[in-house]
Amino acid sequence: MSTWALRSVALLLVLASYWSAYQHGRSVERTDAALSASHRDTGDRLAEVLGERGARQEEQRRAEAQEEVRAHAKQEHQVAHAGAAGTDAAGQRLQHDAAKLAATVSCPGPDTAAIARAQAAARAAMVLSDLLARADARAGELAKAYDRARIAGLACEASYTALVK
Repeated sequence: MSTWALRSVALLLVLASYWSAYQHGRSVERTDAALSASHRDTGDRLAEVLGERGARQEEQRRAEAQEEVRAHAKQEHQVAHAGAAGTDAAGQRLQHDAAKLAATVSCPGPDTAAIARAQAAARAAMVLSDLLARADARAGELAKAYDRARIAGLACEASYTALVK
């Protein structure tokens, strides 16, 4: 073989070895990149799963807190309703007693001036009894409205506090 052919074969072998070393390096680099991408993707999936789990737990906690607030508000409404019923009964007894008192304010007797005064006093007592009944009814309405507003405000505050906790 000629030296030129030997040199060409040697050059070809050197080029082939460089080329295969280059290709091997690229292959190793691709494998490393794929491995790191796989690790990154696995970490991302794990973080996503943990994030979803945490979000679900937070959503569940908030829902439970909201339900607890609703149940507490319902109990408060029941207590307020029971208190209002007792107050209404007491108010009705007071109105009944005032009406009885107004009806009994009369002075039967022979003196016409005393009878006129007694009739005027009975009318005044009836007016005052009616005024007391109206005032008591309005006070009951206002108390019920106040109770509803207070309970709703406290429930709203508790609900907000549970959400931002």
